[in-house]
Amino acid sequence: MEITEHIDALRREGVLLADAAARTDLAAPVPTCPEWQLSDLLRHVGQVHRWATAYPSRGLHAPLDEEGRRAAIGPDPSDAALLDWFREGHAALVDALTLAPADVDCWSFLPSTSPLAFWARRQAHETAVHRFDADAAAGTEGPRLDAALALDGIDELLRGFTVLSRSKLRSERPRTVDVRTTDGPGSWRVTITQEPPATTTGGAAEPADLTLTGPAHDLYLLLWNRLPIGPARVELDGDAALLDLWQATAAI
Repeated sequence: MEITEHIDALRREGVLLADAAARTDLAAPVPTCPEWQLSDLLRHVGQVHRWATAYPSRGLHAPLDEEGRRAAIGPDPSDAALLDWFREGHAALVDALTLAPADVDCWSFLPSTSPLAFWARRQAHETAVHRFDADAAAGTEGPRLDAALALDGIDELLRGFTVLSRSKLRSERPRTVDVRTTDGPGSWRVTITQEPPATTTGGAAEPADLTLTGPAHDLYLLLWNRLPIGPARVELDGDAALLDLWQATAAI
């Protein structure tokens, strides 16, 4: 996806998140984040947006320390002001990414073609995932992601986060999980061992221990541990215990 497409997705998903929150009691529980109420979700995403804005807008070359993070986030809003505060921070992030030069040099933490591409992509998916949390608190599933954005989010998760050394996804004996989309050119194999997982793309000669097949939107929710409301729409072929292992240890 292009940077502009990620920024458009960030804009759209942030508006949908705010709209879901506006029609829901802030004390409503968030089923997909069992320890949170909706107010906690809004504060978390609003803080992430303000933290992320600091890097491209200020050209920061190192991660903010705790004092710098608190300064970037600013004062904690009251519940009465929370929704407006969220919308202001979301709009500021969209503006910062839109106005940043393509060659802006700042800190990032996953491989990417550029720092700007990283921040646009990461915040698009940060916001999209949590939009589903807000919809869950509102009691609805909300609009489906288009296949391109969902494919991109699966790729960021499997080739970006899952393979990091801090990943807790481990197995005493090698195990493989294939992810295959039915509505786009998406195919990944995750190999789980006692070391950090490895992800490859494309087909593999040997069958995997578990194969997950379905529309990109549904695989996106499943792999980000946001199961769709209603009947499962992903086909499981193989050892379903590997999905339990994923859900227990692959949280971001």
